[in-house]
Amino acid sequence: MPFVRIDALRADAERLDALGRAVHDALIETIQIPPEDRFQVLTSHDGSNSTLRYGNYFGIQRDDGIVYVAITLRAGRSSDQKQALYRRIAELAEEYAGTEPRNVFVILTENASLDWSLGNGVAQYADADADGPSGAAR
Repeated sequence: MPFVRIDALRADAERLDALGRAVHDALIETIQIPPEDRFQVLTSHDGSNSTLRYGNYFGIQRDDGIVYVAITLRAGRSSDQKQALYRRIAELAEEYAGTEPRNVFVILTENASLDWSLGNGVAQYADADADGPSGAAR
């Protein structure tokens, strides 16, 4: 069960929705999350009251089309799966939202099953770590 936060500069509702769909579709395709497993916070920054900062780190020329994608998920993905996810997010962000791949900045944060409460004050995945990871539960 990934939790996704997407921050974009001066994005309208249509672009935010397209970016959310791009990330969700990439998660389904590359790490096989269930289609109904969609938990996202989509935020547009107006550039005045709130904004995004970026640099040209690693020689990548970013601009105001920058999109930050922060994904929190349970640990257990391989390096190949993570690389495929990054690549697919960039591809779909360009296809769905017109965001150039150079402006797609993704960070994954992994944690343990006990770090999740999906409602009702219960850690629904608490026993999953002891039993081994479950693909549908991540």
